[in-house]
Amino acid sequence: MLDPYTTLQIGRQASLEEIKHAYRRLAKQLHPDLHPNNPASARRFNEINAAYDMLSDEAKRRHYDRELAAAEQRPAQPADDGFEAGLDAFFSSRKWGARGDGFTGGPPQRGADIFQSLTISFVEAALGARKRVFIRDSRSLDIAIPPLTEDGQTLRLKGQGDQGRNGGLQGDVLVDVTVEPHPLFTRRDLDILMTLPVTIPEAVLGGTATVPTVHGPVQLRIPKGSNTDTRLRLKGKGLLGPEGISGDQYITLKVVLPDPTDPEFLRLVETWSKRYSYRARSAQFPG
Repeated sequence: MLDPYTTLQIGRQASLEEIKHAYRRLAKQLHPDLHPNNPASARRFNEINAAYDMLSDEAKRRHYDRELAAAEQRPAQPADDGFEAGLDAFFSSRKWGARGDGFTGGPPQRGADIFQSLTISFVEAALGARKRVFIRDSRSLDIAIPPLTEDGQTLRLKGQGDQGRNGGLQGDVLVDVTVEPHPLFTRRDLDILMTLPVTIPEAVLGGTATVPTVHGPVQLRIPKGSNTDTRLRLKGKGLLGPEGISGDQYITLKVVLPDPTDPEFLRLVETWSKRYSYRARSAQFPG
């Protein structure tokens, strides 16, 4: 067995998150699907799986670190290659088992992970959903998409990957999730944000408008004298958090002019502007 730290290209003080990151990076580079009929890549892929199996298990890693420290403290050999010889002797005399409580007669190999991508809608990511994915060995798996799933999040289906060898653990299926942007909604924590275009009569005189939410359409009251950037709230129409707290939906109004080439509208504006005037810009603007 090769040194798992060297195999994953990390230091001995690496955190579990650093180990996972290094493993995923190398596994994606060397996955057999990307290198068919390449024994060297397949061998390297198995090596990084074995290294990850060792270092991601706290008991195995602790046992390995103790043995490695003992090997480093052995006296140097006459050929001045004591450390490497010590490691060779250490590894040749032991076979790592699938559990951290000892060794077996043959080296188990963890099955390879299967990497899969999945695209879901904004609403599916926000509220949760069940999706089916088809993986390379013609199996289909139903995945529970948890609420509040983020774009780029990876879902792990433990034990659904390739079979292990010699009693090794089965690999996992790792699903990289892409969340499609919504044409109207954006998300901020548990709140949903959107912009609502309104007419001049709706803004000046008030009214009601049917607006979408992730839970379905609702009626929104537009107050008299609203303007562009007026912000309205639909309480409780956001997303449900893990502690049972619901977010809100915030709606920003955008006043939209009618066709500016309409002659009647132009005459109305000209007549009104001769009698009334107002500032649209703050005092920070010159003129």
